[in-house]
Amino acid sequence: MKQYRNLLFDLDGTLTDPFEGITKSIAYALEHFDIETTDLNTLKPLIGPPLKQSLIEIYHFDEQKADEGVAKYRERFADKGLFENILFEGIPELLASARSKGYKLYLATSKPTVFATQILNHFHLDQYFEFVGGSELDDSRPTKTHVIEYVLQENNIQNLTETLMIGDRKHDIIGAKNTGLDSVGVLYGFGDQEELSHAGATYIAEDIPALKNMLQL
Repeated sequence: MKQYRNLLFDLDGTLTDPFEGITKSIAYALEHFDIETTDLNTLKPLIGPPLKQSLIEIYHFDEQKADEGVAKYRERFADKGLFENILFEGIPELLASARSKGYKLYLATSKPTVFATQILNHFHLDQYFEFVGGSELDDSRPTKTHVIEYVLQENNIQNLTETLMIGDRKHDIIGAKNTGLDSVGVLYGFGDQEELSHAGATYIAEDIPALKNMLQL
């Protein structure tokens, strides 16, 4: 791997495992539309991408119904789901080591910035990041491409060849390609080798130790 200076991290499935909080909150939203979820694992594909997009693509909601679904999701997520979340083992050490080696770290997540900030603070990860970039509650920055562009612009990051996006879903990889960045697809989150390779990941990291080795930490 070539040398990078700026690392953009996804949140869900890359730094933390939010399975319980997200799937229970999606199930709560679907129940509002009389859609029953008998197995939370069936909702795993909805973790990572913008929820509105998933409701339209998977459940064929129209835009108004999808907006209502997102509102119901956030109703439970803000109250309970936010901290039904587990920090991946080894992530604090990886982030601390990256900072000590001179990397600048940025968060680039499809989760609303207000929620992402609370999660980073909860796990004491905020100390490692220069900037937290997410979507907004008003549906601005609706795609990962928009989020990455926002992070780059707000931090005046111009040397894209020194900047690397790290995430677990195809949306992270596609967003990186759309903005001219190299990317690492991690396999310990919610995306698999086929998804990440097909999306065009520059590198694949099987687990957190492999990611540390790639970054020479």
